[in-house]
Amino acid sequence: MRPRGPLAGAAVAAVLLTGCGGLSGPAGPSDRPPLPSTRAAVPPVVHQVQTRDRVVFLTYDDGAERDPRFVDLVRERRLPVGMFLTDSVAGPGYGHFARLRSVGASIQNHTLDHTALRGLPYAGQRAEICGQQDKLRARFGIRPRLFRPPHGRYDATTLRAAADCGIGAVVLWRAAMGADGRLSYTEGPPRLGPGDIVSLPSGDPTGLTLVERTVRLLREIEGRGLGVGRLEDYL
Repeated sequence: MRPRGPLAGAAVAAVLLTGCGGLSGPAGPSDRPPLPSTRAAVPPVVHQVQTRDRVVFLTYDDGAERDPRFVDLVRERRLPVGMFLTDSVAGPGYGHFARLRSVGASIQNHTLDHTALRGLPYAGQRAEICGQQDKLRARFGIRPRLFRPPHGRYDATTLRAAADCGIGAVVLWRAAMGADGRLSYTEGPPRLGPGDIVSLPSGDPTGLTLVERTVRLLREIEGRGLGVGRLEDYL
C-alpha cells in the first residue's frame, strides 16, 4: 500500500465543504450563489513531510553537475532522488538526467532560467514555471507535479501560477547540505528526523563533489536509523 501524504486530509475537507447549503427561494442580485470557480487550488508549500515512516527525502537542485558516477551511485544504492531541474542549467545535459531517471530518479521543476520569482508579475512567473513544464514534457514525456522556486523564495502569485501550471506541491527543505558537506537547518532540531526534505544544490567547483556529499549524507542518514523515501509517494 502506498503511504498517504499530508495532503489527503485537506482534499477530504475540500470535498466536504463543497456541498453545503442551498437557497429556498429565487436568488436576487445580492444573494445569488457564486458560480463555481474553475481555478485550481493553490498547492501546499512543504519543507517536511508529516509521516511516521523513518525516511528522509533527497532533492537536488539546478542540474549543473553531471557526473556519471552519480548515476552509478543512484543505481547501486537504489536511491529515489528528486532532481529539480532548471532548463538553462540542465538543458545541455538532459541525456544525463534521462539516464538518472532510468535508474530511479524523478524529474521535477525548478524553472526555465532560475529567475527569482517573488515580486514578479503573474505572467512572468507563469512563463518560468509553465515553460519548464513544457520543456520537461517535450524531453521526458512528463509534466512534473512538484516544483521548487529558485532560492526557496515565492509569494502568493507564485502559488497561483504554479497551480495553473499543474503543480501539486511547492517543495522547500528543512535541511541543506553545502559544498563543504555540512548540514544546516531552517528550523527545528539540528539533526535529521523522519520526513525531513534535504536539499543538495549542485555545481560548486570549490567544494566536495555531488557524489562525495551524497555518500557523506547517506552515512548521516544511516547513523540516525533512517532510510531514503520517494518524495512523490508522500505528496
